[in-house]
Amino acid sequence: MRFTWIVDVENTTLKKFLNKQGVSRRLLAKIKYQGGTLLVNKQVRNSTFEVKEGDSVTIIIPDEGEHETMLPYESTLDIIYEDEHLLVVNKPTEVASIPSQYHKTGTMANYVKHYYNQQDYDNRIIHVVTRLDRDTTGLMMFAKHGFSHAMMDKQLQSGEMKKYYSAIVGGDLSRLKEEETIDLRIGRDESSIIKRTVVEEGGQHAITDYKLIEKTDETAQVDVQLHTGRTHQIRVHFQGIGCPLIGDELYGGNIDKGINRQALHCKRLEFLHPFTGEQIVLTAPLPEDMQELLS
Repeated sequence: MRFTWIVDVENTTLKKFLNKQGVSRRLLAKIKYQGGTLLVNKQVRNSTFEVKEGDSVTIIIPDEGEHETMLPYESTLDIIYEDEHLLVVNKPTEVASIPSQYHKTGTMANYVKHYYNQQDYDNRIIHVVTRLDRDTTGLMMFAKHGFSHAMMDKQLQSGEMKKYYSAIVGGDLSRLKEEETIDLRIGRDESSIIKRTVVEEGGQHAITDYKLIEKTDETAQVDVQLHTGRTHQIRVHFQGIGCPLIGDELYGGNIDKGINRQALHCKRLEFLHPFTGEQIVLTAPLPEDMQELLS
């Protein structure tokens, strides 16, 4: 895979210039030792070569091949966006994001591996950028090579990538405001290896914004924006304010409303394309079970 930039600074080393473009030392080492190439004005150079304003810099990254332990699993993907760098799919419920001791295959990562094999892509390593809980639906992003993964992970960590969800909650709805920022720390629940809980001390800093969309006597629809990415963050935060998600048995949600999973859907992703700089906004419609719950 080839990437080219025009140097827009005064004299600097090739290594320093590439670092500002997001090329890590690890990627430089891969280029050096695994068959890649560094070019300045179409001439092969090393990373200590001095470049000047106006120079054309190209990196050629060797193909990744595939990860033999990631098994392909045939399934149809609902593809929302794809180019040579990124793949965004609409994840269904009852499918884990990645293999684990509980779900060794049949996950979204396995589905994507099968798709890559079908397309005969040169790069078949599975790079998961954003994960969703097994029973949460909606937009899930994969990077199609390691450089793209590193660039998108920076956006994720800095908050440049914005993730928006739709949720349906119950409980003490009098505690819901028209809009609010939930700023509650999250830690492990000592009674469970899976469950998390709100803690006063320790744990991880976690921030969730929500806006009330509509409310009935027993349920409310809220739009949610995550500012941090803690495990089960939305589920834990709404339990923490006394309004657990409908269908969320693990966190005390009402399970008698005809939906057999937490009513949570990642509906929108906003990010800058890592290589074109274009602002990308992607959406996924509310799934049928949540639409029925609202109606």
